[in-house]
Amino acid sequence: MAVEPAIYGASERPPRGDYAREGLVQADYTCPQNYAAYTAQDHDTYRRLYERQAALIPGLACDEFIAALPALGAKDHIPRFEDINARLFKATRWEIVAVPGLIPEVPFFTLLANRKFPVTDWLRTPEEFDYIVEPDVFHDLFGHVPLLFNPVYADHIQDYGRGALKAHGLGACEQLSRLYWYTIEFGLMRQPDGLRAYGAGILSSSGELQHAVRSEIPNRIALSPERAMRTRYKIDSYQQTYFVIDSFQQLFDLTAPDFTPLYGRVKAQPELAADARLPEDVVIAR
Repeated sequence: MAVEPAIYGASERPPRGDYAREGLVQADYTCPQNYAAYTAQDHDTYRRLYERQAALIPGLACDEFIAALPALGAKDHIPRFEDINARLFKATRWEIVAVPGLIPEVPFFTLLANRKFPVTDWLRTPEEFDYIVEPDVFHDLFGHVPLLFNPVYADHIQDYGRGALKAHGLGACEQLSRLYWYTIEFGLMRQPDGLRAYGAGILSSSGELQHAVRSEIPNRIALSPERAMRTRYKIDSYQQTYFVIDSFQQLFDLTAPDFTPLYGRVKAQPELAADARLPEDVVIAR
């Protein structure tokens, strides 16, 4: 899966679908799922994507993701968002909302702060099966939504939305977007039986999933929010650095403080290359 130079879900790019000219996009950038528009080919593409990723995740995805995945529901066709919401709201008081594609930062953050996760409505074409330039409904549903059934992780995402709105006012979105990238999209977790993925960009990509967890090539470093905020990332290849947590509670605790003074320190320091290694890094063995 290819990735965006801004955080997933936040861009000024026009919608890929036709919702804008149909007048269906709301002021908050949400829209109807438009389920009737999916073709038989769309449902088959989703089924094949789901089958491929589900076969790969044992031994590569974190236990929390594997436990939550069945709550996503349908495997052989694109699920209806309303069906997922019936289970999700009961579990963690979250809901998913359809959006026509990447949306601007403030609406994206505002939705998260209100426990609403924006899910892209459209699905990639069969020609894009292995490579897509922006997140689609499969990436969002398979990669992001299962962990929203985990209470600690779900609370973290809401707090991230609230913090991002503050960061926007402080001109620190770039710093916080890097943290999002290296945790919510490309984070790894250390379990007793080894490293596992929890980031959606890893979990929804067959190649990145195996590279992130098993390859000897990338750096794997214990998560430090300040280190992550200084580190550039790759948008057209597998990541060269992954940050590792021990639990979602640790992630919640690390990101709970007010980052206002941290933003100042980060801006005063040089950016780091995506493959940088520092003497003070806590390297995590594979």
